[in-house]
Amino acid sequence: MRLSVIGCGYLGAVHAAAMASIGHEVVGIDIDPRKIEALARGEAPFFEPGLQEILAEGVASGRLTFTSDIAAAEGAAVHFVGVGTPQLQGGHAADLSHVNAAFESLLPHVREGDVVAGKSTVPVGTAAELAPRVEAVGATLVWNPEFLREGWAVQDTIDPDRLVTGVPSTPAGERAAQVLREVYHPAVAKGTPFIVTDYATAELVKVAANAFLATKISFINAMAEIAEVTGADVTQLADAIGHDVRIGRRFLGAGIGFGGGCLPKDIRAFAARAEELGRGESVSFLREVDAINLRRRERAVQLVVDALDGSVFDKKVAVLGAAFKPFSDDVRDSPALHAAVRLHGLGAHVVVTDPQAIENARRVQPQLNYEPDRDATIRDADAVLMVTEWDEYRRELTPEHASALTVGRVVVDGRNGLDAAAWRAAGWRYYGMGRP
Repeated sequence: MRLSVIGCGYLGAVHAAAMASIGHEVVGIDIDPRKIEALARGEAPFFEPGLQEILAEGVASGRLTFTSDIAAAEGAAVHFVGVGTPQLQGGHAADLSHVNAAFESLLPHVREGDVVAGKSTVPVGTAAELAPRVEAVGATLVWNPEFLREGWAVQDTIDPDRLVTGVPSTPAGERAAQVLREVYHPAVAKGTPFIVTDYATAELVKVAANAFLATKISFINAMAEIAEVTGADVTQLADAIGHDVRIGRRFLGAGIGFGGGCLPKDIRAFAARAEELGRGESVSFLREVDAINLRRRERAVQLVVDALDGSVFDKKVAVLGAAFKPFSDDVRDSPALHAAVRLHGLGAHVVVTDPQAIENARRVQPQLNYEPDRDATIRDADAVLMVTEWDEYRRELTPEHASALTVGRVVVDGRNGLDAAAWRAAGWRYYGMGRP
């Protein structure tokens, strides 16, 4: 099938390459010429495991092309729209200007009978507003949310745990749902749940999932706050309650909290949309979820300050991690960078390292010092702050090796990912998040 993908950022580039990898003919379209030039050469413009391989293979095969000419969408049977919906400047609501611009530029090139599939994360009600514009050119709008995890996005696109499609309750909607089944034929053939629903439910599935995950993370971080004043160990607490099958252990990792381009902005936009609908009280708890998350960043900073006798002024602090999570170079709303900037503001000599995210971090926080080499980063440090769970820090850095490089023997574990007993046995003062 011939497909077009409008918007070749994180979502769109992965989707285009993944669809080509399962046999479709795909054209990716974006207004950023530098991004298009890199993609057309088969070069991934950001780090995502597995993307470079399928991107290069798709371009080499001829099944995958990229352009800035929206007219190239003509002839595609399905047009996926995956542009960004950032947080509005000065507010919490989602900025839909990119979505509206994408539809405005695309629709003149859509034929009667085509399917336009929205993939952007949008406030509930957006699809219903866009549908008449799509129907006016004889096409059908479906809403097909993505559920990608950064670091596993290629796998999640090719082999998702579920597929959701919101369609109108018309014969055209039924036909469009069948077209989407054909698009995702490998996943459908292996029995992946394919849920056909209405527009509003499809839009809510995405934001509800993110809101639930954010709530679960902030819940265990709230328990960490109680553990810190009672002497309890939040990691053992999470293990204990995680054995309850109704709760589960995943996303119960207490630490510095969540970040990235999805969870923070999505829960804020969800709360803002609920206010617009007159049901703000229904998701008012999301305000506290957000507040807990931000407090844990400050807690990590305070642990470093306390460990250095109340002041970090003129002390070297090595920050292990800049990306908001491992296997990514994404620094949007990164707790790691937040902590580094706060320590810098308190007068510390901060050096940040990361296997993939240094250049992105440097662009948004140029005042910090960056060092690609892990050992050079921690050399002569008074304190080490681990904030992104890369294997280079969590598994491969031993306390004995670090002892030979640092001045101080202070480690603050912002992710509770280090072996506390091993670090303490090696003579380090170890501080975890919600651990005694």
